[in-house]
Amino acid sequence: MLSKVAERVYWTARYLERIESTARLITIYDKLLFDLPRSVSLSWYNLISINSLQSDFDERFSVRDERNVVKFMLGDSNNPCSVVSSLAAIRENVRTTRDVVLQETWELTNELNLYVQENLQQGINRSKRYEFLDTIIKGCQQIHGLLYGNMPHDAAWWFLRLGRNLERADMTTRNLDAGAAAVLEVIEDDTYVRQIIWGTVLRSLNAEQGYRRTVRGPVSGSMVANYLLLDANLPRSIEHCFISILDSCEKLPQSQPLVEQLKHSYDKLSLHFDGETNGAALRAYLNELQIYLAKVHTDIRELWFPKYS
Repeated sequence: MLSKVAERVYWTARYLERIESTARLITIYDKLLFDLPRSVSLSWYNLISINSLQSDFDERFSVRDERNVVKFMLGDSNNPCSVVSSLAAIRENVRTTRDVVLQETWELTNELNLYVQENLQQGINRSKRYEFLDTIIKGCQQIHGLLYGNMPHDAAWWFLRLGRNLERADMTTRNLDAGAAAVLEVIEDDTYVRQIIWGTVLRSLNAEQGYRRTVRGPVSGSMVANYLLLDANLPRSIEHCFISILDSCEKLPQSQPLVEQLKHSYDKLSLHFDGETNGAALRAYLNELQIYLAKVHTDIRELWFPKYS
């Protein structure tokens, strides 16, 4: 398999997961607007900070309000992480790798892209935003389902799975970070408000039912963080994603030194999480995780996607 093709398949999975997770991230704040008391003021600019897009956003907008943030995250082609930009990247990657991914992927990608282009204003406006974001999430899941249910488990499959789980782990940390940032804006020690925030984070990741079945306790920041970080049975947990990343790497050639390095560095990082962190401490730990995941990507790129001559 050509290195260039492998990289495009890898990034197809990453962009697809990024689109779905971005929609979920915006959904967190959108739902909190309706659930939190009026006394709690929530800054939408947190979403820009969580995604490390401050400089790009500030170049485009002078007002850090809800509309500008949502527009930047969904439809700004100058933002490389926006839904529109990610969809454009997927279309190009799928177009040039149709010999290794299922042909129907091209059709579903174009359908989702057309829907976003025609209905983008619904996502920017608050009144129909939920329906817009929900349709994007379901569209991504449809493509994922097609690939995961029908693709042969060859090298292209393992690169697809590798990219998906690396991006999913990164975006799970950002969903958790969104909850932690919202909690820090609650001035009073209000348990009810905190439960609303963490419950919304769970629902945005389709993890509430699993949490209640597994934890069998109240919704609290430390317990939600433990569940989303360490529960190996939850598909969106960091632990599950890391296991899947290792499994994918082991199926690919020349990976043994990388696998050993990943295991060692992840074990060291796991020791920093004491299971009780919340608020600012949790955000600091999540930042460490994001730096680690960026390093994992760099290692993957250097091993399998060297610069083309």
